[in-house]
Amino acid sequence: MATFETNVFGALRVARTFAPVLSANGGGALVDMHSVFSWGAGAGAYGASKAALWSITNSLRLELASQGTQVVGVHLGFADTDMVAGIPTRKISPAEVAELALDGIEQGSDEVLVDTLTRQMKAALSGPVTGLTVPIGR
Repeated sequence: MATFETNVFGALRVARTFAPVLSANGGGALVDMHSVFSWGAGAGAYGASKAALWSITNSLRLELASQGTQVVGVHLGFADTDMVAGIPTRKISPAEVAELALDGIEQGSDEVLVDTLTRQMKAALSGPVTGLTVPIGR
């Protein structure tokens, strides 16, 4: 339950709190941090919560467009953070994630896919579910 509280309900509360502020100021940007597990299998509650966040982000994008608020979903595989320190795989720096997210906002992107793994997983959505496993340790 704590995973959904953080990744789903927490993000929704942030959106509900700041959407009126952004509207009053003529719009702006709301950025949600997703994961490659938004589309992948095998991550249990974490993956399910990120899938729910992806759906909420897509809905918020439509709902907030009329007030001039851009809603961006930033998806990534593994960032070099304490959360994944013990996972032996290639990681992107948090600074690079932030830079790519800001670039996406400037370009008017709906989604920012920050790494190759994430782009591969998003593309796999059109194929069989067996293609939606996240390779770890490569």
